[in-house]
Amino acid sequence: MRQRIFAVFFSCLLLVLTFIALHASFQYFPKVSFLKNLPVLSQATLRPTVSLDDTLNYEARQDVQTRTSWNAPIIWELMFDPNFYDKKHLEAKTTVALTVFAVGRYLDAYLNTFLTSAEKHFMVGLPVTFYVFTDQPEKVPNITLAPRRHLKVIKVERYSRWQDISMMRMKTISEIIEKELRHNFNYVFCLDVDQEFKGRFGSEALGESVAVLHVYYYKLPKTQFTYDRNPKSKAYMEEGDYYYHAAVFGGSCDAVKALADYCYLNTMEDKLNNVEALWHDESHLNKYFWLNKPSRILSSEYCFDPRINYMTEVIVHRLVWAPKQYAKLRT
Repeated sequence: MRQRIFAVFFSCLLLVLTFIALHASFQYFPKVSFLKNLPVLSQATLRPTVSLDDTLNYEARQDVQTRTSWNAPIIWELMFDPNFYDKKHLEAKTTVALTVFAVGRYLDAYLNTFLTSAEKHFMVGLPVTFYVFTDQPEKVPNITLAPRRHLKVIKVERYSRWQDISMMRMKTISEIIEKELRHNFNYVFCLDVDQEFKGRFGSEALGESVAVLHVYYYKLPKTQFTYDRNPKSKAYMEEGDYYYHAAVFGGSCDAVKALADYCYLNTMEDKLNNVEALWHDESHLNKYFWLNKPSRILSSEYCFDPRINYMTEVIVHRLVWAPKQYAKLRT
């Protein structure tokens, strides 16, 4: 009996010490910033500003699913009036933050294209601040931005394994939301850097809790979804609704922080037990959205692989995957 009590106590102590050590080793430092005169709109959490889902035309697309079983919209081209959405969000003074991580070789390979295309297509007309997290702030391109659009660079530590970079992204997102974003923005989107905007990624995408359908899985039977099937992992799933892509997620600051905290803490518990989820933070994200249904789902228009030529229902490519260079960039 004493041995069991000691074992439980030791495990709990080890978990606490691990969290403390990682927290101490991964503090972000706003060393370089191109952001000027960002107004603090409120000391309270800013809530989402408008709800326009009753204006969506769910019948406009007969070839795809436009609504989930829990009545959340799945956004496709032709379902919404972009001018109406933008007008209402401008009237509501909606503000948006976008976070992106460009660590190691990913900065040189992708960041300039990501930022310049985002400025051209992401939430055009709305106040937007791009938050770039990098280990090389001096190399971040200083792109030309429209009025009320800003760029802020925050220095982070570089980890030797890309899996650890992916894991710690969630912790950093949670911290920056708590420290800054929740006081200044109605919504936050979190995107992978190895992507390029090709078309409108606008206010129709905004919602309380937003996920995106993975382009390779949304037409497949659920038995082929690559959920984590390891019962030892906190990401373990026997079933789910859809398979979501972790390259794009967003929502209100509170909702995104809840997602980030969930993914980080469960990843850390796996790490303590010498377990690594199949697709890392994406596996934990899918588990979170199974337990906490997103209020809005973006179709694969919002995260498309341009090598695909057989998905004719994706008639607009808003955000596309950049060519992957894993062998070179993840060394």
